[in-house]
Amino acid sequence: MHATTLDETAIAQLVDRFYDKVRVDPVLGPVFNPAVHDWDEHKRTLVSFWCSVALRAGSYRGNPMAAHRPHPIRAEHFDYWIALWRGTCAEVLDEAGTAQMVDYAERIGASLKLGLGLRPQGRTFGVPVIGAKP
Repeated sequence: MHATTLDETAIAQLVDRFYDKVRVDPVLGPVFNPAVHDWDEHKRTLVSFWCSVALRAGSYRGNPMAAHRPHPIRAEHFDYWIALWRGTCAEVLDEAGTAQMVDYAERIGASLKLGLGLRPQGRTFGVPVIGAKP
């Protein structure tokens, strides 16, 4: 069931399938499930977000950085998230749509990790920073 064009319907199918997987995922479920109180509403918000990103719909009115900040998210969660996103895109979208949505997700994820002060484990500079806490 591959959508041949990237439109709101295809994005809604992608978001629905992806977050159904997230809910039961042993790594991401424990992060998302306590934070999302209404999955249907969350999916509608995410469809709006991705339509604004991919289709320039301008329908999303939120702050992704602020939405992610209070949750126990680690850098490796983003890496795991993108792998699951990539696979789900390939299930739902055609090759061009998959490439586009994965590219957007990778760039947004990198921006969120930077904004949230997350870095991969083991990638330190080896120089202690005065006043910094690990």
